[in-house]
Amino acid sequence: MYSVVDIETTGNGFRGQKITEISIFIFDGKVVVDEFTSLVNPEQNIPPFITNLTGITNAMVRNAPKFYEIAKKVEELTNDTVFVAHNVNFDYNIIKDEFKSLGFDFKRKKLCTVRLSRKIIPGLRSYSLGNICSDENIPINGRHRAKGDAEATTELFRRLIERDDQFIINSFLNPRSRQATLPPLLDKKVVDNLPETFGVYYFKNAAKEVIYVGKANNIKQRVISHFYDKKKKEQNMCLETADISFTKTGSELLALLLESSEIKKIYPKYNRAQRRAGEAVGLFSYEDQKGIIHLAYNRLKLVPNALTKYYSIAEVRNHLENLCKEFELCPKYCHLQTNVSSCFHYQIKECKGICCDKESVSDYNKRVKKAIKSIGIGAENLVIKEKGRTKNEIGFALILDGIYKGFGYLDTTQDKQMSSPEDYQFFVDPKKDNRDIQRILTSYLRKKEELKNVGNEKIRL
Repeated sequence: MYSVVDIETTGNGFRGQKITEISIFIFDGKVVVDEFTSLVNPEQNIPPFITNLTGITNAMVRNAPKFYEIAKKVEELTNDTVFVAHNVNFDYNIIKDEFKSLGFDFKRKKLCTVRLSRKIIPGLRSYSLGNICSDENIPINGRHRAKGDAEATTELFRRLIERDDQFIINSFLNPRSRQATLPPLLDKKVVDNLPETFGVYYFKNAAKEVIYVGKANNIKQRVISHFYDKKKKEQNMCLETADISFTKTGSELLALLLESSEIKKIYPKYNRAQRRAGEAVGLFSYEDQKGIIHLAYNRLKLVPNALTKYYSIAEVRNHLENLCKEFELCPKYCHLQTNVSSCFHYQIKECKGICCDKESVSDYNKRVKKAIKSIGIGAENLVIKEKGRTKNEIGFALILDGIYKGFGYLDTTQDKQMSSPEDYQFFVDPKKDNRDIQRILTSYLRKKEELKNVGNEKIRL
């Protein structure tokens, strides 16, 4: 037995969306055996653009039952049925959230008529309910109203059952099948063709716009994990996803570097962590008349040789505070505490007293130099070699004078002919250096050094 469902909502985004109308057709595969339709008081305002779309006004729902008043009816009707809807995750997740707010866990098997239509009626110009019904000559008596859309979806589902010669519906209901969990606009072949290797993947919407960029050690597994994620952001993103492309990188480091570069170039809708504007602040050092080395910061335009760059003053101050703590530096000489004769940290024994002549300049400067060395990737020329995309290839990231130049690939024969880091710049795909890239490279090099030290300890043992 199937429960074919359609809802209308307030449209305030996934998190704040509330039901304004619900319609359920209980369908045995041939005929409708029961039906329930009701307006619902969403207990919030219906925006004018939603009223223009659905025709449902605040006045219409004012005296309608609230969801908790019809929840038992909805639960009983859909119990022991397969939940069917056009773009099923949308209707299902909103109803599930309504039940969750009442302390009830709503769980049903699901079928999506968008995905089924793509398999059973391939080649249509569009798989929206309106377009499919137009192509199939299915009347919709009340478009964007719950009953009209549910009734049309039921008729569409009936025709899909009739044409299902390949038992597609059964495969969607098989617990081991991924079909029902895939985004409704995404063809299963796209997922099947994803490689299980290091790389970067791109989620695209129906207009072929990149809406998300991610990196993975196993592209296929990581992509599929998005479809099972219950976070609202992930659900919204997956509902929009119509295609996925990828780029193999051969290693995790190169995947991280490419991901960061692509996010800053494309600015995808669902990437937030690295979608920041350009860096604005630079950290630098200088020596005063006493010979004490200061760490200070200023606008990047005024710092020609920055030790490293930041997106905001808050970020650089936070980093300086961490350096003070790690290397026992004086906040006064890191320009975190100004107009003071001695820093507050000395009073709580977190500064050794350079600010009140209790420590020698040379001892203090040694720790400052260690702190500076820990910042960024240093001022050296460096080729970080990684596995390539094939057995006869190496991947590499190139750093010249402490600045990241990009990454590239060489076959192993070419690599043996390289005599210096400068030689690799002719084979590099140029990329911009920035704080996020420096963070990725610093973390990688630090881990590599730690592993090397652990290895040396084992050798000594």
